[in-house]
Amino acid sequence: MAHITINQYLQQVYEAIDNHEGSFCAELLSFKHPHVANPRLQLASPEEKCQQLLEPPYDEMVAAHLRCTYAVANHDFVEAYKFQTLVVQSFLRAFQSHKEENWALPVMFAVTLDLRIFANNAEQQLQKKSKGQPGEMLEKAAEQLMSCFRVCASDNRAGIEDSKKWGMMFLSNQLFKIYFKINKLHLCKPLIRAIDSSNLKNDYSQAQKVTYKYYVGRKAMFDSDFKPAEEFLSYAFHHCHRSSQKNKRMILIYLLPVKMLLGHMPSHQLLRKYDLMQFADVTKAVSEGNLLLLNEALSKHETFFIRCGIFLILEKLKIITYRNLFKKVYLLLRTHQLPLDAFLVALRMMQVEDVDIDEVQCILANLIYMGHIKGYISHQHQKLVVSKQNPFPPLSSVS
Repeated sequence: MAHITINQYLQQVYEAIDNHEGSFCAELLSFKHPHVANPRLQLASPEEKCQQLLEPPYDEMVAAHLRCTYAVANHDFVEAYKFQTLVVQSFLRAFQSHKEENWALPVMFAVTLDLRIFANNAEQQLQKKSKGQPGEMLEKAAEQLMSCFRVCASDNRAGIEDSKKWGMMFLSNQLFKIYFKINKLHLCKPLIRAIDSSNLKNDYSQAQKVTYKYYVGRKAMFDSDFKPAEEFLSYAFHHCHRSSQKNKRMILIYLLPVKMLLGHMPSHQLLRKYDLMQFADVTKAVSEGNLLLLNEALSKHETFFIRCGIFLILEKLKIITYRNLFKKVYLLLRTHQLPLDAFLVALRMMQVEDVDIDEVQCILANLIYMGHIKGYISHQHQKLVVSKQNPFPPLSSVS
């Protein structure tokens, strides 16, 4: 395959299309396949050859693919992106003309995946030359993927077996990757709605469902919907292939903060297994109500947490740490009327700077409002009066 001639290659494409061999056709148009390294196929002007053998719009699609291999061989990803866009546009014209059949779905998967990758590479190339707006290429790629998504979502005539709707989750996942990269998470909403209302949502491949739940879980986390976030990310973690250690680690980076906010602390063993010891001191600090250690841990691994986009979520653990610290005060004093001064002393022990009684009241009011403490502040007596039954409800019952 690596050394075939242009005529042999075009003959193979022609037969794959003619016989509706979607998977083989996808290979012949994918940059994961070795044919793209064949110098005989890296042509600057393959249009005439393609027109001799292939019908429109397939001739345009394959010519654009070959010009794309030429651009990649010359390390010009901006040109590669341009031609890959033509591949997707030509494919879409052909795909729309396929009535009540979906044999070309593997081709769509291959060409749209490559489009996203080339958009990414083109962005990096332009940024090195200080040209173009950040995210511009990826946004344009997303528009092309969205056109494919609409064709798939609107296929209501075909039976389940032949439905183009089987392509919806793959495209959603590709679009999620772009929207997260360009920080436009609000654009995920219509995709999630479309998948949720689809009668196929439980029947997509496990790999697609794991990716989908991972992104939907991350979006829920950023929206502070921690219980759904835990559900989606847990699904992704437990159903991710056990050999995909890297992916499981990536899921855990988001699942751990969510679990901690809901009161479930990860074990040392789990953190060591997935090389996430950055969370070890954070876990210890939150469990012990040790604000000093929490601030040190967040500061020490700040770069890692910011790069992963979870620093602000981990900052929310401070309120849980206050709760656990104040619970210790309650357990030490063994009374239901706790002097506010006792909390002030505890905070000063944790080296919380410039804290006064007003700030203590503010923190306590927050904890009461959020349901972490059952009680009220008696301003007259300068005391926190807590419930005699379960004054510090379990975190999982609160969030």
